[in-house]
Amino acid sequence: MTGAPAILLGSAVAVASLMLATWGVSLAVRDASIVDVTWGAGFVLVAWVARWLGGSDAPHAWLLPVLATLWGLRLTAHLARRNLGKGEDFRYVAMRERHGDRFAIVSLGTVFGLQGALMWVVSLPLQLGQRTTDAGIGPLALLGVLVWALGLAFEAIGDRQLARFRADPAHAGRVLDTGLWAWTRHPNYFGDACVWWGLALVAADSGRAWIGLLGALVMNVLLVRVSGAAMLERSLRRTKPGWADYAARTPRFVPRPPRRAR
Repeated sequence: MTGAPAILLGSAVAVASLMLATWGVSLAVRDASIVDVTWGAGFVLVAWVARWLGGSDAPHAWLLPVLATLWGLRLTAHLARRNLGKGEDFRYVAMRERHGDRFAIVSLGTVFGLQGALMWVVSLPLQLGQRTTDAGIGPLALLGVLVWALGLAFEAIGDRQLARFRADPAHAGRVLDTGLWAWTRHPNYFGDACVWWGLALVAADSGRAWIGLLGALVMNVLLVRVSGAAMLERSLRRTKPGWADYAARTPRFVPRPPRRAR
């Protein structure tokens, strides 16, 4: 088996192996939240497995895993600092209470299996971008790198601003509405979406990976409608008294300059 089928199958095996291993560790430490820490690192794994199976030395073949690694390792480090040692996320605690002794097998499918499947689909640009021609970096790839860089900056700066805000006890119960958080209610999620659209554009520039845009689209939907902004805002409406006023004056996702006070 060669070409795209080998890359897709090899990536699927890598993702499945990673998720099975993470599931096993989660049972040992009784904390399914570690799957969130694994998310970014999983894409790094896929990127380099695809690079190895692709066998090309074209510029796109190296550019994609390098960009994915810079993004994925930053995200992994951020989530590890934020989550590890802080107890299991409330979502998984609720699942554990609901399913009791069946939680282990249920979490394998609905948490680790589902995230693995999504990881494989979202990473299509990294996989199919390895079926590259020997042509150099073109305008579409350059645009992709710029979009990726914008996204990484929004995500990293947004996460840092939020971490500093939460570290101050005086901000307990308050809403962060300065910095990038005055431009959009979710600068980190917007940045994440840009990263993946950027990677998809780089892959598409290789000439054989337009279907990789599907991965960016899936990530965008997840961030806006499913497990990202939509889920978080349902919680914030209940827990943050100033959320309604903040939401009324701040774009939900795509940033715009803050309005001047009248």
